[in-house]
Amino acid sequence: MHPRPTPLAIAVLAGLIATCALPAHAQEAPGRDEPKTLDKLVVTAQKREEALQDVPVMVTALSAETLQENGVRDIKDLQTVVPGLTVTSTQSEAQTVARIRGIGTVGDNIGLESSVGIVIDGVYRPRNGVGFGDLGELERIEVLKGPQGTLFGKNTSAGVINIVTRRPDFEPAADVELTAGNYSAFGLAGSFNLPIGEHSAFRLYAADRSREGFIKVNTGTGPREATRDFNRNFYTVRAQYRWDPTDTLSFNLAADFTRRNEDCCTAVTIIRGPTAAIIDALVPDSGVAPVADPYARVAWSNRSTAQRVRDEGLSLQADWTTPWFGGATLTSITAKRKWSTVNGLDYDYTTADILYRNPDKRDSYSAFDTFSQELRLAGSNDHVDWLVGLFYSNEDLDRNEAYRVGAAYEPYLSIAILSRINPALGTSPTAPLFLSQASGRPAGTVFLGHAAADTYRQNAKSTALFTNNTWHASERLDFTLGLRYTKEKKTLASQYSNPNGGLGCGAMLANPAQVVAALVARGLTVAQASAAAPTVIGFSCLPWVNPQHNGRSTRQRLSEGEWSGTLKAAYRWNEHVMTYASAARGYKAGGFNFDRVQSNNGLSSGTAGVIPVNDTSFPAEFVDSYELGAKTTWLGGNLLLNGTLFHQIYKDFQLNSFLGTSFVVRAIPKVTSKGLDTEILYQHGGLFLQGGATYADTRYGRDPLPDADLRLLPGNTVSFAPKWSLTGSATYEFDVGADLLLRLHLGAKYMTKYNTGSDLDPEKLQPAYTLVNARVGIGSRDRDWTFELWAENLTNAKYMQVAFDAPLQAGSWNAFLGAPRMYGATLRKRF
Repeated sequence: MHPRPTPLAIAVLAGLIATCALPAHAQEAPGRDEPKTLDKLVVTAQKREEALQDVPVMVTALSAETLQENGVRDIKDLQTVVPGLTVTSTQSEAQTVARIRGIGTVGDNIGLESSVGIVIDGVYRPRNGVGFGDLGELERIEVLKGPQGTLFGKNTSAGVINIVTRRPDFEPAADVELTAGNYSAFGLAGSFNLPIGEHSAFRLYAADRSREGFIKVNTGTGPREATRDFNRNFYTVRAQYRWDPTDTLSFNLAADFTRRNEDCCTAVTIIRGPTAAIIDALVPDSGVAPVADPYARVAWSNRSTAQRVRDEGLSLQADWTTPWFGGATLTSITAKRKWSTVNGLDYDYTTADILYRNPDKRDSYSAFDTFSQELRLAGSNDHVDWLVGLFYSNEDLDRNEAYRVGAAYEPYLSIAILSRINPALGTSPTAPLFLSQASGRPAGTVFLGHAAADTYRQNAKSTALFTNNTWHASERLDFTLGLRYTKEKKTLASQYSNPNGGLGCGAMLANPAQVVAALVARGLTVAQASAAAPTVIGFSCLPWVNPQHNGRSTRQRLSEGEWSGTLKAAYRWNEHVMTYASAARGYKAGGFNFDRVQSNNGLSSGTAGVIPVNDTSFPAEFVDSYELGAKTTWLGGNLLLNGTLFHQIYKDFQLNSFLGTSFVVRAIPKVTSKGLDTEILYQHGGLFLQGGATYADTRYGRDPLPDADLRLLPGNTVSFAPKWSLTGSATYEFDVGADLLLRLHLGAKYMTKYNTGSDLDPEKLQPAYTLVNARVGIGSRDRDWTFELWAENLTNAKYMQVAFDAPLQAGSWNAFLGAPRMYGATLRKRF
């Protein structure tokens, strides 16, 4: 059964419904008040209200109505309406990554900052996963492509998703939304807006949503009980208070919190390799999928993937039109946010009890506690639009990470290694367990239990001074100069321990001759055994069971001071055509690897080995970006055709990859992304069309890399970088009789093939696919009520979010799947 709404959410929503007693005011739906001609569409991409066609930036602007028609509730939904944007999740939805033009943060390392920033109501979220959740009532979303830094609080190297929610206004109103769908989906949401006197207003939004998981789980003998995964069960509340004491001064105080209790994320088998037979032999029934059939949507997992996410924050924005500098506006945004997640994990994605993490704070805990302050002073005169700003953030990041070894770990690893050395040695679970004998302990007890228990505590302070200024050289020609200086300081304290001692690895490191003797006893010659011994020791000393990490404590510091900025020239040839050229330098801070790192020489630059690495730092990422664009207006302002040629060169691109025995962040010397971004908007009568296309050739440089696992990267296309990404939507509304309005919507996104793996293994290739969303709605002409039937992924397209090597299972591959077809109905009522 799917989870029921929480009592808190029911109480809040009951209060919203109670506002039906408010005087009725017929209001236009979000987006209904948009300009009659598209050339008047307003964006705030440059921190001031401007017509979309006047902004020399490639920005996709999405109104509240467009977002609603496409079912956009979070940033993952957003990718269906923005060409060149992909959003994926892996082990948990806290590890959500956005990419633009094929560029994004690669790898599940919380120490990596986001290449694509997320800003919600002016407040930067420290990672994409932190900004993943129900976005509530939206006014608009703007997706800016290319490096940003001279206008938004934090540097980003690939782009910004700027989310603006609906604020209180001075008209009383309330609305309720009820949704039901397949997979037992249920949603209840509502809001009310209440003026308080002449100068203030209060707005409250609340939602409670649940859905059964779309992945069935074979739990084997457990202890996992949940037989579904990728479910939904959360509630969220956002309250805002607006106070405008004078015509020149305004305050907006906002508070929000979200609670999620879900199961996510299991993986399915896409290629069943030779080790699957060993796993099957260790459990009463099959331990992995008997046949690789990923879109049967059945996973094998005996351990919990429960996730609990807590997100809450408080912010205050003040805007004061000062008497200085010709009435410049001073804006202050002060924010305090807390976010945390606990997530269980079955590392091996089988029903054999091999390696896992419990869903509790001791085993798996990530938390951000962030304070940020942004100050901007912006003004204009006949010749210059200017802005200067200061940004400061103080971020505490806590991470607890554990590995627990199950009873099947040792027999499975023993047999798998022996079979890899010589298939004739057999795959029976009763085969001699040489790992135990080498350690001098009884079989099955060498690794069992709490293998690794590590903690990471990082403090990051970021201070920046920035300015962005546009000089109107003539009525047609504008020059824009933006500069930013950023100072980053990070301190990381890491502590490592092996509660179970990691005796198997320790015994083998101390007695390599005993390993050779054990292999000779299994039928190998001395020469063969001597050659195989390092492999045996290496697999016995994987990071989580390597006692050389036990008791280690490290402290690392990083300090950076970097310049970034942009230079643009825009020329308006006439009222219909504007062209622009820009050059920008972007920057993303360096950081530390939040993982056990080991190599052959104790350095991060080394190759696979068993020596712990103390210095896990990686350098900053830089990008030089060049664009040449045009914005054109046709048919009296009802047709917009915009396009941009771009060329981006990344230096020290931050790539997190699994190198056989541990995750390591590699600074890839060069990545180049070049291509074309286009968009079209058209309206006529009740018809509205919106579309776009991105062609991006995003490749690694040809520089040789030290790791055999990354041998495919030089010169090849970056992962998650389709050559073509196309979006399109059509909405048509017309009157039915005197009182009703019928609205039809169809939207689609097409992406050509791309690889989903950071190592570019061909097994991880995602073929081209198309996602189609549809919505049919009927309601009163004044939008007092609306009833909709909708479908997301209407054609039930089959696609992978991420494919990866099955852990410890050479020759097998798993994947986290994209959602199947979802459909349902929504009823909206306004009061």
